[in-house]
Amino acid sequence: MSDQTDGLNLDGPEIEILALPLDAWHRDRGARMVEFAGYHMPIQYDGIMAEHLWVRDSAGLFDVSHMGQLLFTGDGADVALEAVLPGDVKGLGASRMRYSLLLAENGGILDDLMVTRLPAGNSFDADGLYMVVNGATKFDDIAYLLDHLPDDITINLLEDQALLALQGPKAVEVLSRIVPGVEALVFMTCAGFDWNGTPLWISRSGYTGEDGFEISVPSDAAVALADALTAEPEVKPIGLGARDSLRLEAGLPLYGHDLDAETTPVMADLGFALSKRRREEGGFMGHDRIMTERAQGAIVKRVGLSVEGRQPVREGAAVVDADGSEVGKVTSGGFAPSVGAPIAMAYVPTAMATPGTTIQIAQRGKVHQATVTAMPFIPHRYVRTGGK
Repeated sequence: MSDQTDGLNLDGPEIEILALPLDAWHRDRGARMVEFAGYHMPIQYDGIMAEHLWVRDSAGLFDVSHMGQLLFTGDGADVALEAVLPGDVKGLGASRMRYSLLLAENGGILDDLMVTRLPAGNSFDADGLYMVVNGATKFDDIAYLLDHLPDDITINLLEDQALLALQGPKAVEVLSRIVPGVEALVFMTCAGFDWNGTPLWISRSGYTGEDGFEISVPSDAAVALADALTAEPEVKPIGLGARDSLRLEAGLPLYGHDLDAETTPVMADLGFALSKRRREEGGFMGHDRIMTERAQGAIVKRVGLSVEGRQPVREGAAVVDADGSEVGKVTSGGFAPSVGAPIAMAYVPTAMATPGTTIQIAQRGKVHQATVTAMPFIPHRYVRTGGK
């Protein structure tokens, strides 16, 4: 994450940094803004530690409008997407969503994403599939999809939609006051709602490990919705800093850090994204390589680490063997407020990936001791049955 906000690229022409629909709203609330994924975005308001703990105890509002919201329409869009996604898109029920991976020809991960089957009469007035992709990769994703999908499949980038995430144990209590009926949703389901004449597309999902919702709202109504949500005493605006520490505690990888085009789903320990039918039938990018790794094991594997002491290890720190030779790398790391200790994710040789294994991490001339730990670092609190 860069702290530069002046939009200057010393190796080339000036790069335009874009403003999100809530840009002025964030600034009015004292947000510290940074450049991220091509946009000015809030990294913190009251402080990362305080914001993190607020989300764990109450409800936090995140602006994730930099993410790419895509619509896929045309006969057979689900079958076409299965060429580049290893999940069961064809079998996805209406109003159901699924985590999946955009795969390169060699099985490397180009992005991770959420794909949803839209029901009839949805908020987008479209018959097809809705997908949310990472902000930093959305234009590359679209170009790749255009190259690999049939010409009769249409992709629309919903540039006039903002995306807000309300996360935390009190999120359902708050949102159901403002948008009655959302409490009936369960984890990884979604529906359209009307809020004072404004159509909202709401999913019960998020990337903090907490219960919560993601809300697609027309950009011109985003400020009014953000005002309505933060007027509730349980809700505070939360920045990117706490979003990162929350997802790290939840054991959730971040694309461009823990996932990239050189990493396969098996290396990333994301085997759950490979649905049974697709594993057996194949037909997606990198299938042979991925199935071989699944059967024989990959060379490296993403693991969680509990770090001794109070000093966090950061992305890029080296995992070293007894001789001091680098054998792996930390991809995310920091102090975990809810755990009360430093934690990290790293890629290590598969032989070192068993929980309980002690490893060494070299950072700035100092060697830190760490233990491979099962993830998530704190339990997920998703609501899978019975709404509330």
